[in-house]
Amino acid sequence: QVQLVESGGGLVQAGGSLGLSCAASGSSYPIATMGWYRQAPGKQRELVARITSMSNTDYADSVKGRFTISRDNAKNTVYLQMNSLKPDDTGVYYCNAAVLWLQNEYNYWGQGTQVTVST
Repeated sequence: QVQLVESGGGLVQAGGSLGLSCAASGSSYPIATMGWYRQAPGKQRELVARITSMSNTDYADSVKGRFTISRDNAKNTVYLQMNSLKPDDTGVYYCNAAVLWLQNEYNYWGQGTQVTVST
């Protein structure tokens, strides 16, 4: 069972910066992709950014140029640096880890961390 422990988040004014980190433990198999998703009140959870073990990245259009995802494979930790934050970035941010085993993908989620951007 993979456990994800998130840290970071909080309250920041528009234009400010925040950093998130997520450490994975307990996986017996390589973690293929790690990423961040967010969910705003009344909205569906959406992808923010994800990164493969080979450091290939994928970003939501709304965060391109402002957010940077990175990963330390040795520590099974993923980071999200968020700059130029906007009120629309407010939501609960969830860490995700995708483990591949026998051609099946198993997804694990963190407990979520609140990010609030004030005007």
